[in-house]
Amino acid sequence: MRIAICDDERKFILDLKNIIDKLYNSLDMVIDEFSDGSELLRRFNDRKYDIVFLDIEMPAIDGLTLARKLRELSESVYIVFLTGHIEYAVKGYEVNALRYLTKPADEAAVREVLDHVMKKQSGEKAMWVKYAEGEHKIRLNDMLYIEAQNQKVVIYTTEGEIEVRGKLSDYEEKLLNEGFFRIHRGYLVSLSKVRGISGHDITMQNGDLLPVGRTKMQSFKSALMAYVDTEAF
Repeated sequence: MRIAICDDERKFILDLKNIIDKLYNSLDMVIDEFSDGSELLRRFNDRKYDIVFLDIEMPAIDGLTLARKLRELSESVYIVFLTGHIEYAVKGYEVNALRYLTKPADEAAVREVLDHVMKKQSGEKAMWVKYAEGEHKIRLNDMLYIEAQNQKVVIYTTEGEIEVRGKLSDYEEKLLNEGFFRIHRGYLVSLSKVRGISGHDITMQNGDLLPVGRTKMQSFKSALMAYVDTEAF
């Protein structure tokens, strides 16, 4: 698990880091420290983090502004705010924050947060794909849609695009029971990432507009409604 801690007061960074080391003492947990939000944003472009602990009150970029920018870069990163003022909690809903922790961080609360994230990650389904640079693991929850392009396919995810050789029908078969639907001979979409229907087009989570085949629209709508009913709670 990749963890980032961003706080302009090093004391609180060390306190939280010591708690995590004490609780887990695992080589699988890599913790990076940041005292400035701009530095974290630069690093995040190259190195995606699973969870980010953010101080709300920082001089250059405050935690809420930083969280909004991080959320633009990743839908899947878990954001946890560190604050001495719990009244900020309402604002956290704007960036889908996982939790607020009061400073200094409480050991039990930190354990609860990390155990929750690890449980979520262990239950997430993923798919390995081969491409020019080697093999890549893609979480199904990060996939938006797959587009056929001649002898290759392009997989669009919340983190970017990956180009691989293969046929769309191969992925359609693999993802048949995973909430994906082939809306067109050239597109296979994740039903969870559909945000709207207009005429014969659908809008995806990232704003892309995709065509639905004329003979596919009714079955697509039925599949979408069935998916929504299944996921509702």
